[in-house]
Amino acid sequence: MAKQIKAQIKLHVPAGAANPAPPVGPTLGQHGVNIMQFCKQFNEQTKDKENLILPVVISVYKDRSFTFIIKSPPTSILLKRAANLAKASATAGRDSIGVVSKKQVEEIAKKKLGDLNTENLDKAMKIVEGTARSMGIKVGSDEKTQ
Repeated sequence: MAKQIKAQIKLHVPAGAANPAPPVGPTLGQHGVNIMQFCKQFNEQTKDKENLILPVVISVYKDRSFTFIIKSPPTSILLKRAANLAKASATAGRDSIGVVSKKQVEEIAKKKLGDLNTENLDKAMKIVEGTARSMGIKVGSDEKTQ
């Protein structure tokens, strides 16, 4: 018989840097999860992810044990990294603050393909391009042009 799930928790945690401080500690503590055990396991699995912020889905069971699934980084973070930006545009519809190439969009779409609601690479690229547009980032040709 499968374990009965008590709660499902979704968090965004820096890769390799989970610690018992908020938001991880209080969120897991209220469900009776061993916080240090989660932090050690998460940090071990994500130590090679270069300080990205990773979404994690934690399933907490009735016996206070847990499992977790680490998802790919948010598209916005990957786009900001590709365009060398600190943050997105405050007025995305009017101001363009960066450019990413089609090749960079394709690489991001390949990374995100497992977490998107499509298995078609062209459609995944459209989703990434839409996110870029909403952030004020233009999608150029393979050469960076503005």
